[in-house]
Amino acid sequence: MDLKYEISQLLKVAIPELTPEEIMDILEVPAKVEMGDYAFPCFRLAKIYRKAPPLIAQELVGKIPASSLLREITAVGGYINFFMNPVPFVTHVLSSVLREKGQYGSSTLGEGKNIVIDYSAPNIAKPFHIGHLRSTVIGNSLYQIHQFLGYHCVGINHLGDWGTQFGKLIVAYKKWGTKEEVESKGIKELIRIYVKFHEEAEKNPDLDEEAREWFTKMEQGNEEALALWDWFKVISLKEFDRVYDLLDLSFDSYAGESFYNDKMDPIIEELREKGLLERSEGAEIIDLSEENMPPCLITKKDGSTLYATRDITAAIYRKNTYNFNKCIYVTALEQNLHFAQWFAVIKKMGYEWYNELIHIPFGMVSMETGKLSTRKGNVVLLEEILNEAIEKTMEIIEDKNPNLENKEQVAKEVGIGAVIFNDLYNNRIKDVIFSWDKVLNFDGETGPYIQYTHARACSVLKRADVEIKDSQDLSFDLLVDEASIQVCKLLEKFPVVIQEAAEKLEPSLISRHIMDIAQAFNKFYHDCPILTSEEKTKEIRLALVYAVQTVLSTGLHLLGIKAPTQM
Repeated sequence: MDLKYEISQLLKVAIPELTPEEIMDILEVPAKVEMGDYAFPCFRLAKIYRKAPPLIAQELVGKIPASSLLREITAVGGYINFFMNPVPFVTHVLSSVLREKGQYGSSTLGEGKNIVIDYSAPNIAKPFHIGHLRSTVIGNSLYQIHQFLGYHCVGINHLGDWGTQFGKLIVAYKKWGTKEEVESKGIKELIRIYVKFHEEAEKNPDLDEEAREWFTKMEQGNEEALALWDWFKVISLKEFDRVYDLLDLSFDSYAGESFYNDKMDPIIEELREKGLLERSEGAEIIDLSEENMPPCLITKKDGSTLYATRDITAAIYRKNTYNFNKCIYVTALEQNLHFAQWFAVIKKMGYEWYNELIHIPFGMVSMETGKLSTRKGNVVLLEEILNEAIEKTMEIIEDKNPNLENKEQVAKEVGIGAVIFNDLYNNRIKDVIFSWDKVLNFDGETGPYIQYTHARACSVLKRADVEIKDSQDLSFDLLVDEASIQVCKLLEKFPVVIQEAAEKLEPSLISRHIMDIAQAFNKFYHDCPILTSEEKTKEIRLALVYAVQTVLSTGLHLLGIKAPTQM
């Protein structure tokens, strides 16, 4: 039962001119607790009733039906204030969590619906750097959230394993690389020669033409070109797998750009048959002037394909294969135009499902030292960041709790969790600056703070050494202090926040909400004695501890973060 929803249903009786949805949009949470748990401003009704808002509020209070969830409804100025009845409210919230346990907040909302999520997608033969973290962790969290709501999810790692950059790498390898160096140094050697190519190409533009020729050879099936490409790919995938193992995530499909090589010709032919292709300086384009966008380039003058060609082909393949209700693309904000263009092409092709394609943009990530650039060699490998986070966390553990059991595993879970949470805490569209001091802070609004709070709850339950009773045996009337009620209010909203995160495709809603829960719980922990209190009070407070531990564990899971039981 959602208190906000309940109030909207009550108000609907008194205000038939508004729908419950409109009422819910208008309802506010007052700035001060003494003004109620929710407030309904009546200013919008002044035009309807042709009366002053304070008078409207007074009249409506008398028309609102009673509810066991509310102890008082008052009119103050132009507002109707609703005060929750704590005992039935707390009873409902805690009973729900105790009954549903780890499934609290889940639903069958997505039953029978398929969601395809395209995320991570690092480029083969390029570093898997800190900049790739955002797509990886945002996409993984969206996968977990939708799955928790009953959707059938398909996670696709659309590897960047095709394109002109491989022509550049082949040229670079032939001019400045050796087999021995690449075998021994792996991706770092590939980065070195790739950076060298761009440095030399600035002085000698002919190198770019040479690179294009090698890519064309790849597309035409040249054995030497494809053998080098495949070798570069094997080296890269080893690197990527180590990172995915650290992050403890996997994908349902690794079908990258090269997977669609033999599937593009029929799509290009379909575009031609539908009269959408035009010649322009030897290239084939689709005019998008009616959509106020530049043309979408489908083939270059040498006949080679582009990102858009492969993305259009991939979307049609995915619709035919997975029959998705949504196909979500998690990529950087700077790719907005690219997606807008080829989404428009899908629409022009006559596919009604074009509006099921959704681009989820996010801001850039940078280190405190500045912006990342593969071409200039200014990159920080993600694997190095994750390993450093583990090492730094281990140093903190050695300093504060050297006798901790399984400290290597805890250091891994906390260090990596800190990196992920730092990325998912702010709205995804915002740029992220990576700072060690901020990321690994156990006191600030960080992942370690929430994990520590979860471990604290686990510790209390372990020390109590009692089985949490069924809710019918608990004395809920002993849990009406302000700190306890505040925790329950946040627990009650948890299922709504999960659904909102799915609707807005915004994991930060969950990360911020579980931060609020952790902070409220720590206040409760300090204000309300648990293990030393009278037996009935101890039982109900332990039930609240269990509920918080359960919800924090679920929330962290939905973000792709582990929940250690001790720290």
